[in-house]
Amino acid sequence: MTISNLRSALCLCLLGTAFALPSAAQTVAPMPTTMAERLQSLYPATRFGAVNSTPWPGVFEVVMGANLAYVDETGQYFLFGHLYDMKTQRDLTAERKDTLARVEFASLPLADAVKEVRGNGARTLAIFSDPDCPYCRRLEAEMKSLTDLTIYTFLMPIASLHPEARGKAIAVWCSQDRLAAWHALMWRDETISATECPHPVDRNVALGERLGISGTPTLVAADGRVLPGAANNAQIEAWLARSTASAEGPVSVKGGAR
Repeated sequence: MTISNLRSALCLCLLGTAFALPSAAQTVAPMPTTMAERLQSLYPATRFGAVNSTPWPGVFEVVMGANLAYVDETGQYFLFGHLYDMKTQRDLTAERKDTLARVEFASLPLADAVKEVRGNGARTLAIFSDPDCPYCRRLEAEMKSLTDLTIYTFLMPIASLHPEARGKAIAVWCSQDRLAAWHALMWRDETISATECPHPVDRNVALGERLGISGTPTLVAADGRVLPGAANNAQIEAWLARSTASAEGPVSVKGGAR
C-alpha cells in the first residue's frame, strides 16, 4: 500500500469513528429528575433533597439537609464548597443557600405572636425568642432603638437548654398586657406572675421545628430571609434595608443562637 493510500484509509477510519462515537457536544446531559433517581440508586442509604442543574455544564446541585453539594452526571464525584461566577463576582452557593433558607412569611400564624408596632410600623419582622436565652436578651437590648417596625415575637422556649423558659413564656402570653410583660422580663429581668390560659407556646415550638429553626433568637424578614443569632443594631438595620431581590448571603453575625 502506498503512502497516499494509507493516508486515505486512515482518514476514512477516523471519519467513520467520528460518526460512530458520539462527541461530548452530542451527549445528552441527564435531567435533574434523572440525576435524582441515579443518586438514590447509587446511594440508597443517603437522603437527598432537590437536584437542580447549574450554570456549570454537566454539574448538578444537590440539596442535602441544610447543605449544598455539587455532583457530576455520573454521580461518582461530589464537591462540597462554594461555586463562584467569576465574571459577575457572585457566590452562587451563598445565593442559593439564602433562597433555600427563606420562610414564607405570609404563612406564619401571626396571631400566635406578641405584636409590637414602633413608629409607622412600615418594616415587618418576626422573631423566634426564648425568655431564658441570653442571646435573645442581648438582641432585645440592641433593638430598643430601632423604629418604624412591626415586630411579631413568637415565644419559643427551648426546654432542653432552659427548663423554666416554657413557664415564663406562658406567663407572658397570659398577662393582661403581653408586650409590657415581655419587655419587663427581657429588658429589666422582672419576674412575671405565673398564670395559665390557652396559649400557643407549644405550637410555636412545633412551628420553629417545622421551619428548621433550631436556635434562638432567629429573625425572619417580610421577604422570608432568615437571620440567626444576636445581631447588633447596625447589622439588623443593614439586613432589613436589603432589597427582596438581593442575592447576597446572610449578614455575618457575632454572637450566637441558643
